[in-house]
Amino acid sequence: MKKFLIVVDMQNDFIDGALGSPEAVSIVEKVVEKIGQYDRKCIIATRDTHDSNYLETSEGKYLPVEHCIKGTPGWEIREEVALAMSEALIVDKPTFGSVRLVKLLQSEYENEDIEIELVGLCTDICVVTNALLLKTALPDVKIRVDGRCCAGVTPESHKAALLTMKMCQIEVTE
Repeated sequence: MKKFLIVVDMQNDFIDGALGSPEAVSIVEKVVEKIGQYDRKCIIATRDTHDSNYLETSEGKYLPVEHCIKGTPGWEIREEVALAMSEALIVDKPTFGSVRLVKLLQSEYENEDIEIELVGLCTDICVVTNALLLKTALPDVKIRVDGRCCAGVTPESHKAALLTMKMCQIEVTE
């Protein structure tokens, strides 16, 4: 059985940049430790990726803060996280969830049993979206989220997202 770790959007803008928070900063070391528990070839990282016209997009109209603009320092994965997962496959995604990520893991599941664990940012937006997409596409696969290695926009929305995932049969560690 292959065990995959999905590292969601551990990018500078979400840690201490345009949309950063003390909670996001506080999980960096824990995420690096978690990465060390996985086979380097079974780590997939997502990277929120926007173009310079972000504020003109649908998402930009709801969240009018430029962030994760491709090629900028804020778009880059945090250095210590990137070094820990130097062999990871990186999936750029233009929105909260990644259909490409789902397809990659569906393909793996066709060949053998898999388990999936997610960590990263933000619990209440991109982590929950990807976890629910994966659970919907792979209902018989064990999917976990380590809440200790996630941070939300607020502590309250982080807790609410963890509860939502629990209600949808995703195993949550707090």
